[in-house]
Amino acid sequence: MIVTICGSMRFEKKMQEIARNLEIKNGYCVLQPIYKVAKAKVETYEELENIYKSHLKKIDMSNAIYVVNVGGYIGESTRQEIEYAQSTGKKIFYHE
Repeated sequence: MIVTICGSMRFEKKMQEIARNLEIKNGYCVLQPIYKVAKAKVETYEELENIYKSHLKKIDMSNAIYVVNVGGYIGESTRQEIEYAQSTGKKIFYHE
């Protein structure tokens, strides 16, 4: 199974831990977001848009998304990713 990790960058370490566990324990192929985008030197709106489109392509390639929603938190970007995954018929797993 191919799974894309979705969630707020505030949960970056948790997302990486979950991805590792899904690969090691379940044998899944896990696609992850680009971490530290906020800290990276992204110069233009176009670059941010490219990052977002790239993440949607990862969802397209996946059988499911795994939403890392620690404490039930789901931000606006993650909500949009969930809606996109739903519209394309992907399975959605929630951490909490």
